[in-house]
Amino acid sequence: MPDPRREKFRALLGRAGLTVVPGAHDALTARLIETKGFEAVYMSGAGAVNAFAGLPDNGLATAGETVMNARYMADAVSLPLIVDADTGYGNAVNVVRTVRDLERAGVACIQLEDQVSPKRCGHLPGKQVVSRAEFIGKIRAACDHRGDPGLAIMARTDARATHGFEEAVARGNEALEAGADLVFVEALESPEEFAAYARRCPGPLLANMTEFGKTPLIPAREFGQMGYRFVIFPASALRVMLRAASEFLDEIREKGTQAAFLERMMTRRELYDLIGYDAYHRIEARYLPRE
Repeated sequence: MPDPRREKFRALLGRAGLTVVPGAHDALTARLIETKGFEAVYMSGAGAVNAFAGLPDNGLATAGETVMNARYMADAVSLPLIVDADTGYGNAVNVVRTVRDLERAGVACIQLEDQVSPKRCGHLPGKQVVSRAEFIGKIRAACDHRGDPGLAIMARTDARATHGFEEAVARGNEALEAGADLVFVEALESPEEFAAYARRCPGPLLANMTEFGKTPLIPAREFGQMGYRFVIFPASALRVMLRAASEFLDEIREKGTQAAFLERMMTRRELYDLIGYDAYHRIEARYLPRE
């Protein structure tokens, strides 16, 4: 039976215009994204490992941890979920299992990149990438071993920083020829580069609008005008949450009360609505014995 979330993602992939996709690190944030009317959610690899393990984005998450987090998130929303699966957690053989496990978890699109393992944040210096042949082999393995043809495979290349713009273009085009459904080119450094990449690699493209990195802040509408299909904001919500929590903790340490922050909090009722608390009360009322 076709997965409706994958069908939704395929529809987004095929339509004209840009889709804005916020990033989430957990299921609760994914639910919040859905309530705001967005059409897809991105599971940030960096955000996830930062949040569930308190660790940097240096390839320290395991495949099992990624699959578990993806399963929670996919189960929490009806939106298509794009999952950052880093390097696939090994070679092409490992990629096969990663794809199978994430497919069973309910993911709509799996992102695989060409960095060596252990990887690092795409906007930090010192990155290395595997050979183009090894990268394309991973993409082919992923495409050949998905059980559901509706599952999308996204190829991310970090080659701009290591081998230059032309190599990033070549890897994007070869990934599409190998069966990838869309390409994510990481850490371009100007709007002009993004526009040139769209001309040179005209398949479906995704842009990363992260903060504090090599890419300047570019409005989503400009990516749409360039022909990009998706733009992600992978860790923005997490950064905002952490700043707010940091300020709140300073407040209660210094003043011993949360009174000044009440208007900045989600109320108990709003939180219960977000997590669907009343649905479980109805189940209790229907099935648990009454004394």
